[in-house]
Amino acid sequence: MNDAEPLLRLRGIGKSFGPVHALTDINLDIPAGQVTALVGDNGAGKSTLIKTIAGIWEPTRGEILWQGRPVHFRSPKEATATGIATVYQDLALADNLDIVQKMMLGHEALKTGLLDEITMEKAAKETLADLRVTTVRNIRQPVGSLSGGQRQAIAVAKAVMLDAKLVIMDEPTAALGVSQTALVLDIIEQLSSRGIAVLVISHNLTDVFRVADRIAVLYLGRMVSNGPAANYDTNSAVHWMTTGTGPSGRAAVPQSAEG
Repeated sequence: MNDAEPLLRLRGIGKSFGPVHALTDINLDIPAGQVTALVGDNGAGKSTLIKTIAGIWEPTRGEILWQGRPVHFRSPKEATATGIATVYQDLALADNLDIVQKMMLGHEALKTGLLDEITMEKAAKETLADLRVTTVRNIRQPVGSLSGGQRQAIAVAKAVMLDAKLVIMDEPTAALGVSQTALVLDIIEQLSSRGIAVLVISHNLTDVFRVADRIAVLYLGRMVSNGPAANYDTNSAVHWMTTGTGPSGRAAVPQSAEG
């Protein structure tokens, strides 16, 4: 992959459910090592788009390119194996497992046929330290005892351990307090600094402008605007999200012209 080639490129992506067109002609580039915020009002198509990228649904039309090569994900497992990890809003963490067990689930370290607890604890500790997650006091505490921000951190750390190159986060700060939100936003910045691409879906524009390098706006299933975050402010982003046009009333600019 050359430096100019996006990690993930969507070209003409459409998704229909019978007569309903949930997505229409979506074009989007997601560069490595940058945070792209996907924003839009309820019903704009954000969930449909991330589920299409994550392999839950196959696109009805269009092409997905990964590191410059066409890919066809028929399941989330295939997307994960390629390097795409998705952290959903409900997280679906196993509350009865402790942190080490959750982070190593499905990829347990073995020694002479038995679980290598020492190696797994070391790997879990190192990954959390690399992400600067310092609020977890005991990596053997049950996942069910963690705060919302800590649960997000564990889910992201697991993705890092699986060598994800793109982490998709669905409303990662929803219902979190100030300190827990700060933890999650810091983790997003840590991922970016490690060269990992992050696609963040969020309604919270304060959080978006805190971490995003790029912003992509969906409106009624269409990508109406995308480009560097510096091209937007809160008012212009809200205008695109709620009307599908820019603050001056102009229609969507061709995406190639927006940087």
